[in-house]
Amino acid sequence: MNRCSFCQGNPIYEAYHDLEWGSPQTNDQKLFESLVLETFQAGLNWLTILKKRTAFRRAFDDFDIEKVAQYSPEQIGKLLENTEIIRNRAKIESAVTNARAVLTVQREHGSLANYLWAFTDYQVIHNAHSSAEEIPSKSELSIRLSKSLKAKGFSFTGPVVMYAFLQANGFINDHTTDCDLYALRKEVRYIKL
Repeated sequence: MNRCSFCQGNPIYEAYHDLEWGSPQTNDQKLFESLVLETFQAGLNWLTILKKRTAFRRAFDDFDIEKVAQYSPEQIGKLLENTEIIRNRAKIESAVTNARAVLTVQREHGSLANYLWAFTDYQVIHNAHSSAEEIPSKSELSIRLSKSLKAKGFSFTGPVVMYAFLQANGFINDHTTDCDLYALRKEVRYIKL
């Protein structure tokens, strides 16, 4: 199988690329999980996050939005002692802040997915990059989304983090044109919620 160059050579990364990355996501819990993991990834390698994803799921109650939104200072303290995850206070507190913001978005827009997909008019944006080096780290869309999220109380959602989030969840098809999944993902145009 021809894959994007960024994932080649590591079975964990290849499986993530093949089965998840760039596949349009509409499940709020999965979108929240991705958002939290992308914020933890800031400044780190994504493979580090993938290797710790099971531990993150255990630590954050399988990314149950309502549970995470209710985390107390004591629960945050326990997360800071958890050696299986990345123990960064600002990022842990951001997960709680963002869970609370997601609940607000769900009340206002019906779902997090509905709010997010409205930014692309419920269409997948298909880029056509021939190499990973051509792929930008942010875009006009990620800048616009970042500003909107910050206005709604989200944190650690800068334009670069949001671009990676949009790629990961299939809002943007950034598989390179030589990747077998590029054409497969290109078949998806509109998202029905």
